[in-house]
Parts: sequence; structure tokens; C-alpha cells
Amino acid sequence: MTKTSETWDPSQPILEIENLSISFFTRLVEIPAVMDFSCTVLPGEAMGLVGESGCGKSTVALAVMRDLGVNGRIVGGTIKFKGRDLTNMGQEELRKLRGSEIAMIYQEPMASLNPAMKVGQQLAEVPVIHEGMPRAEALALARQVVADVRLPDPDRILNSYPHQLSGGQQQRIVIAMALMSKPALLILDEPTTALDVTVEAGIVDLVSVLAEKYGTSMLFISHNLGLVMEVCDRITVMYSGEAVETGNVKDVFDKMRHPYTQALFRSIPLPGADKNTRPLRAIPGNFPLPHERPKGCNFGPRCEYFEAGRCDAGEIAMDVVDAGKRHNSRCLRFREIDWEAELVAMAQVKKGDIGEVVLSMENVRKYYEVAASSLFAGGETKVVKANETLSFDAHEGETLAIVGESGCGKSTFAKVLMGLETATSGNIMLFDENVQSTPIQQRNTDAVSSLQMVFQNPFDTLNPSMTVGRQIIRALEIFGVGASDAERKQRMLELLDLVKLPRAFATRMPRQLSGGQKQRVGIARAFAGDAKVVIADEPVSALDVSVQAAVTDLLMEIQRKNKTTLLFISHDLSIVRYLSDRVLVMYLGHVVELGTTDEVFAPPYHPYTEALLSAVPIADTRIEKKRIVLDGDIPSAVSPPPGCPFQTRCRWKSEVPGDLCEREMPPMRTLRGGHQIKCHLSAEIFEQMEPVFRTVEGEEA
Repeated sequence: MTKTSETWDPSQPILEIENLSISFFTRLVEIPAVMDFSCTVLPGEAMGLVGESGCGKSTVALAVMRDLGVNGRIVGGTIKFKGRDLTNMGQEELRKLRGSEIAMIYQEPMASLNPAMKVGQQLAEVPVIHEGMPRAEALALARQVVADVRLPDPDRILNSYPHQLSGGQQQRIVIAMALMSKPALLILDEPTTALDVTVEAGIVDLVSVLAEKYGTSMLFISHNLGLVMEVCDRITVMYSGEAVETGNVKDVFDKMRHPYTQALFRSIPLPGADKNTRPLRAIPGNFPLPHERPKGCNFGPRCEYFEAGRCDAGEIAMDVVDAGKRHNSRCLRFREIDWEAELVAMAQVKKGDIGEVVLSMENVRKYYEVAASSLFAGGETKVVKANETLSFDAHEGETLAIVGESGCGKSTFAKVLMGLETATSGNIMLFDENVQSTPIQQRNTDAVSSLQMVFQNPFDTLNPSMTVGRQIIRALEIFGVGASDAERKQRMLELLDLVKLPRAFATRMPRQLSGGQKQRVGIARAFAGDAKVVIADEPVSALDVSVQAAVTDLLMEIQRKNKTTLLFISHDLSIVRYLSDRVLVMYLGHVVELGTTDEVFAPPYHPYTEALLSAVPIADTRIEKKRIVLDGDIPSAVSPPPGCPFQTRCRWKSEVPGDLCEREMPPMRTLRGGHQIKCHLSAEIFEQMEPVFRTVEGEEA
């Protein structure tokens, strides 16, 4: 196959998108998805594409791949790859380019893998099809690339089916597949969203190293600004189908010149944000639907610098901020705005009082028995140790964050607490009642209503055929709230007020709500029975950053008003640092660290906590971060390692004399101020630990 590089001048852009407009056509109407979008990617450059859901990021990526489906159509502009216009290219030419010179990595790795084919066969297919490479040579190349993406035992991996690999391993295989033909352009669409923060750190590290090794340019799509800062050289910020700002990552982060970019940064929990003294600022209003875009500036109705008669007078073009740095902004007023002005302080709120213990867990274990062959229930029975000796207290009005990777036992703990599972042993005291062995069907109404849960995905927790108001009233009926239908209807309207949704939403169906609005309905339903303890299981991870800020502050406001105890399960340590009073770190079913937020986010750390903190992407150019990438996956809960559960991945293990880490479970030790760490490291080593985060001036962040 002849590659386009033979006729292309390497001093020219790899990808050049000019004035691109994309529409989707239904039987009745044309829906403009992307308008007047321009973007240039130079050889070896990584371009980040950021913005809220629905802004058109993925549509641009699919347009580059010329994969917009039957309804999508490019209605204006050009997409040039190595100087050739993709918009006029025939299907045969496109087939030669896709997977060979332009490759794409999708958000969900299993969507890209054939479950019925072994990994080695799938990888070898790429050079066989695109380059006519002999199969034996292709398999040898596949083994080399699997080693390049840092997967252990490449021969075993090549002989495995996709379902036999973890999520992180599957994503590495998809990256390997994309790199098999050494593409000139790699498009990554939210490639780490479904992965743990530690796995994400490894994948990000890997992508950067491999892009440099293979000389690959990247178009990196993400809503995570911290991730973009770590991976990309340049950034394009999108809003409602348009590019609103583009430039060097450092210039855009430090010298942003569009109000939307500024609003995005104000809504994410950077170091220093505090729920009481420096709360996040959510972007007011809602994202416009494609057929409801305002005249003039799309961001106008939500912009604090909006000037009527000017910002809404007509179409606004990109303007040059700094020609030498290719920094542009789609704002008429960016030269007039004082970007250095101090942020007008939002109303500070008094820190809520922490009351008595309302929930106490003591030596709680949860084991599952699994047959060796679950299909035929034969063979030796194995035990999955999901939770091991969990012990902690939660107080009235307190936010206790539970953090850890997938498989550490967070969700099992939540199920046991809710009564969806019963504990194998130990005591769970909810107020004055031991509910350890009481399933939810046998709990009284008061116990059920006082302990509620807000789930991760708001789309799956609402009945699609029932109005919002009816779903909340149904919860009120179950909890026995209200003596009549009229009283319950009034209480339902008050709950909509509580979560700051218009009362008119009571008659809406879930499909008519945005993700953030659906999550607010879920919160209203959780508080329908005047809940005293609420388990929030990743309640904002499925939401855009601007919506996250609003939902997070809503939870805090309700907590202060109702003195609710909030158990906040999350893998996002940025949001944990912002809103929690205490943090509990779990690994392989064990509590390995417990302390106040200040204690857990400053040394000494448990070695696992240190690695978790190091993996957090931070969208702040002033922060220096220690890089600690964990090797290997979490061990199986069926056959946990002997001794310390973390010893197979611990970088501090050599500091402990002998084989103590491999022989003995470490004791839970109490350091200063009640800070607890389960580790064999000596007090001297703990004293020598350095902070993971520092500002560039060297002060602790």
C-alpha cells in the first residue's frame, strides 16, 4: 500500500480542519451539530478537544474518520489530512487510510474488540489487511506492540479472549491495535473515562511515550482538563458546536481569553477550593439544544460579561489573541475584560456542626462463596473476600469519603449497609439498631427511609414511563409520608424546590431532562423520607464538570440544612478533597488509611494513598506532581496475596526489613491526631515522606 507521506511535505500540518460545519438530518428538520469549526494539528503535536457533553467533540472526530452515519453530513468546510481533502475522498481511499494512517481509540474498549476472537488474531489482522504482511510476521509484530503497551506475559495475553482481561488491559490492547500500523494521526475519544485513576495514569503515561516513539500526532478528546494538560501541547475549547478558544495549553490555562473557558475552570475543584470558604462556581443556566441556540454568541445567555445589542447582534468569528502563539478566541469583548480581576467572593457558608455517631461499623466482613465451575456448580467452592474487617464511625452532619480502585470493596460495603446484602460477620449499628444481618425486606420503614442512596448513573435509576412528580410521590407513599394525596403532592413540590428544579418539572418525563437534572430528581427521591444517612455512589462522575459543581454544592447545602450524614463513594480525589471532612481509603477489601481530609492529603501517606494522589490529573500549571505509576493490577479477592494486601504493588516494600510485608498483615496504627494507617513502614520512614503535590515555588499545595 502507498502511504500519503510519499507526496506530503512534513513541514505542513498533519490535520487541517477549516470552517467545518456538520448537520444531522431527520425527516422533518436539519440539526446543526458543528458550525464554523477550525483546528490545526502539526506533526508530532497533541491537540486536546474539551467541552461539555453535546458540544460536538466526538462529532468532529467522527467527521475526520468520515463515519457520521446515514444521517450525518458535512455541509461546509474542509478536512485535510496530509494535504488531501478527506471530504472529497471516495470510500476505497478512505478504507486504506482508516486504521493505517488514521486510527481511533473509543471510550469503551469492548466496543472495539471481537469477543469471539483471541487478542493475538485481532492484532495481527491490522497489518495483514492494511499492509499485506504475512501472518507469522504480523503475530511477531503483535507480540512486540503488546510488550510496548506494558502488558505482562505477552504470550498469555495474545492467547487470551478479551473477556479474560481487565478494563485497563483491554484499553491497552485497543491502543496496541491502533498503533499496529504506526498511524500518523491517532484520535482518542475519552479513552480513560471508564478506568480507575491509577490505571488512567498508566494509560496516559503510555500514550505519551508511544506517541513520541512512533512520531504519532494526536487529537485527544476529553472533558477532564487535568488530563488534557498532562497529555496535550495545544487545546481547543468547544461550546455548543463551535470552537470558542484555541491555543497552547499553558497559554489557555494561564491566560484564558474566553468567558466559557474561565467558567469551566471556576467549576472544577482545583487545590485550594473549599466547600465552605471557597466554593465552586457552577455555570448558570443550561446548555442550549442545537435548535434553540441564541442569536450571536452561543454562550451569551450564561455569560457574566454579556452585552445586549452587541454580543447578540450577529455571528461572531474567531479573533486573534496572540498570532505568534496561535492563540484565538471567539469573543467580542476579550480585550476589554479584566482577566486578572479578583473573583467576586461567593457567599461563604458556616461549616456545619459535626454531631454524634449515627453509624458505626465494627469488624464487618463480607465473603461470597463461588463454585469453581459456576455453570455446573461442580468442583471446589472458593471464597471471595470482598470486605475484610471494616471498622469506622460516621457522625451526624459529616461527609465521609470512601475511595479506592474498582474491586476494592466500596460498592459491596454500600450494598451491605443498604441491606441489599447481609454481612458475613461484624456489627453495623444504625442509630441504636444492629442491622448487620437484616436484609432490606425485613427492615422497618423508618430504617429504610433514614438510610438512602444516590446512584452513579441517573439515567438508569428513573422509570422512563413515569413523570418526575409521580416518581417522587411513589417514594413518599412507600415511606408513609403524608396523610393524603394532596399532602404528598405538596411535599413533592417542596422536594423539587430543595433540589432547585422548577415545579413545572413535576409533569415532565425523564427523557425530557438533562443528566444533571435527572441526578437532582434522584437526590430529591433519596431525601423524600427525610434521610439521615445518604450513600452517594459516584453521584457526579457521569456529569459534566459544570454540572458536577452545581450537584455537589446542592448536596452540601441539603446536608447543612438537614444535618445529613453523607457517605461519598468516589475515585475522583479532586472532588473528595473539596467536599469531604474525613477520608477512608480502601484496598482489596481492607481499610488502609483513615483520617481527616487534611491528614490524608498530606504526608505521611499509606503507600497506596500516595499512588492514588499521584495519579490525580490537576488542571493547574502551578502544581508540580510526583509521578508514581503502579505496576500490575489489583490482585484477585479470591486469592489475595499473603501478608499486606498491597505488597505486590508497593514501591516502599524494600524499606521494610526481611519478608515481613509478605508474611504478616500490618496492624492499623494511629499516628498524630487520630490519623490511622495500616502499614509496616517505620515511624522514621513516615516522617521522611515528601508531599505528592507542590507549587512551582516549592510550597506545599
